[in-house]
Amino acid sequence: MNLFGKKAFAAVSIFLFICGIQFPLMAQEDIFGIERKIKGRKSENELGNVFRNMVSNFSFEISTGAAYQEHDLLFNSDTPSNYPLRPTGADQQMDIQPGDTLAMTTGQMAYPINVGVRVNVFNFVTLGAGYGREWGNISPLMGQGYAFDFERSNYTYDKLYGTLGLVLWDAGKRNAFLRWQYRKYSGNNIAMQSELKQRARQIYPWRLVAEGEFGSMMMRHPPDQNLTAPDPYYGIALRLEYDFSEYTRAFVRSAAAFRTFAYTAPEAQEIQNIDQNVYSLQVGVSVSLPGTKKCKVGGCRVVMKHLHNGVEYRGSSIWYRQNRKVGQW
Repeated sequence: MNLFGKKAFAAVSIFLFICGIQFPLMAQEDIFGIERKIKGRKSENELGNVFRNMVSNFSFEISTGAAYQEHDLLFNSDTPSNYPLRPTGADQQMDIQPGDTLAMTTGQMAYPINVGVRVNVFNFVTLGAGYGREWGNISPLMGQGYAFDFERSNYTYDKLYGTLGLVLWDAGKRNAFLRWQYRKYSGNNIAMQSELKQRARQIYPWRLVAEGEFGSMMMRHPPDQNLTAPDPYYGIALRLEYDFSEYTRAFVRSAAAFRTFAYTAPEAQEIQNIDQNVYSLQVGVSVSLPGTKKCKVGGCRVVMKHLHNGVEYRGSSIWYRQNRKVGQW
C-alpha cells in the first residue's frame, strides 16, 4: 500500500471511530425521557385521554362594560286614568281620551356583567351559555306632552342566556386565504413557496366571531312592581378576540339586544308593551381548560410542549404560549 493509500485508510478509520462514538450517543433517549415529536396522548389511560381531549374545548369567561338602552312605548288604553300619566307642561291639563295613542320614549345608561362557559366546535362554531346581571336607571317615558312615570328610577335585572357563534376569521382561515393568494405561483418557485410557509407558520392571535344570543330576563329589582319580562329576548353581536396563549385570550364584544317588557296596571285589563333596545360594548377575558397537564418531572426545564413516555405535557403556565418562537422567551 502506498503512502496515499495509508493516509486515506487512516482518515476513514478515524471517521468511522468518531461516528461509532457519536451515533450511539445520539440514539440514546434523553435523560428526562423527552421526545421531540408531539403526537402523544394526554393521559396514560384511555378514559383520561378522552376526557382531557374533551375538556380542552371548554372555556370560562367574564366580561363587563357599558350599554345604552332605549325604551319605546306606544301607549293606547281605554282607561288611561289607571296609568301613571301626567302632563309635562306647567299649564297643561290631563285631557287624554280613551283610545288615544301616545308615542313615548326614554334613554339611559346601563352597566352589565356576564359570566359564562363556551364550547369550541372544530374552530368553526361556538356554543355558549351564561348568567348576567345589569344595573341601570330608567327615566320617565316622554312623548306628546305627557310623561309615564315609574315607581323608582334604578333597577337590577338578571338574565340567563345562550349563544351560537360562527367563526368568521382566525389563524386557520388566514392560512387558507394565504394559500389562495399564492395559488398563482408555481410549486417550483422556491422563493415564493418559502415565503408562503413562513407567513403561514407565524403566530396569528386574532379571531372574529359573529354571535346570536337568546335568553330570558328576571326582574330582581324592577323600576316598577307592575313591570314584568314574560317573553324571551334575542340579540346579535360581533366579538373580536386576541390570544395571549393557547388557553387565554381577551375579547371585545359589541352587541345589540332586543327585549320586551309588559306593564300591567292593577285595575286595567290590557297590557302595555315597552320595547327595549340595548346597545353595549364589553371587554372580557376567557380561559380554556388545559387538556395538557403541567410537567412535574423532577429536573425537567423544558418550557415547550413535550412528551414523557408517550404522554404530552406542557412546560409553561397557561398564560404563556407553549411553543414560543425566537424572541418570545
